[in-house]
Amino acid sequence: MTARSPSKTDSTPIRVGVIGVGAMGENHARVYSELSHVELVAVTDLDAASAQATATQFETEAVPLEKALERCDVVSVAVPTPAHFETVSACLEAGVHVLVEKPIAKSIDEAETLARIARERELVLQVGHIERFNPAVQGVLDLVEDLEVIAVDAKRLGPPVERSGLDGVTYDLMVHDIDVLNAILEGTPEPLTAASAADGQYASATIAYGDVVASLTASRVTQKKIRKLTVTARECLVEVDYLEQSILIHRDSYPAYVTDNGQNRYRHESVIERPRIDNGEPLRHELESFLEAVRNGTEPQVTAEDGIRAVETIQQLDRLAEQTPTEGPTQ
Repeated sequence: MTARSPSKTDSTPIRVGVIGVGAMGENHARVYSELSHVELVAVTDLDAASAQATATQFETEAVPLEKALERCDVVSVAVPTPAHFETVSACLEAGVHVLVEKPIAKSIDEAETLARIARERELVLQVGHIERFNPAVQGVLDLVEDLEVIAVDAKRLGPPVERSGLDGVTYDLMVHDIDVLNAILEGTPEPLTAASAADGQYASATIAYGDVVASLTASRVTQKKIRKLTVTARECLVEVDYLEQSILIHRDSYPAYVTDNGQNRYRHESVIERPRIDNGEPLRHELESFLEAVRNGTEPQVTAEDGIRAVETIQQLDRLAEQTPTEGPTQ
């Protein structure tokens, strides 16, 4: 089936749909309903009640998948990972552009097949690595171009969640940071070490990008939500807070002894810069970028190949973790 790809000058609204309206899919529906030149024409879910509730909330219609694909130019796929391949391939075969939530698929073979179908049909297939669209990450991407990076540390921690059917902590959480590292660092990622604890709900890993060492930690058993990235460079230290969408740059750190009321005191001072970040909702930025790629017929900002690269690394880390079990921290 031939895809309908609206041109940049086409004023006809892009007809969009959302497949899978759990927590993430519902947010996709919300953002689409708020965008201009977009018409949310369908939502679908195996849970008919959830689909109808979302349809009512955002003034659209809940329909079966086949009917949604007849109506839509583009869709977001937010179903559980094991269903990604079957769902996304059906969308692509119907000539519909797809944004699929991360990870792109459960296996490399499935992911590569989806990428091939999209190429053959000249369709946009974007992977939902949402942190790429976090304004703070966009700022770091600009910064590192002028830095000699030595090491990176990523922490993605949080308390247990009640949702069922979640992927393992590496596929669900650590994959975000692997994709960000792949974007900001040069070279092929080489997994070095990995370990897990708390029945796989806590994981740590070390990856080399040439001479740069990256340390990652992901957890669903930590009683505080943390989303941070630290870049150590010869010129400075860069701290990124994903939640606050902020960047701190530490430069020119000087140790000194000072005299205060006759007492010698050690002091360490540094210059701290706080670049201006144009904050905004990453999901909105992501969907706007996806729709722009569809209108322009251009490569999406996060490609299927980016998604494949992230899954390849996750699978290697999982194999390493199985070889080196640990009874590490559970909080």
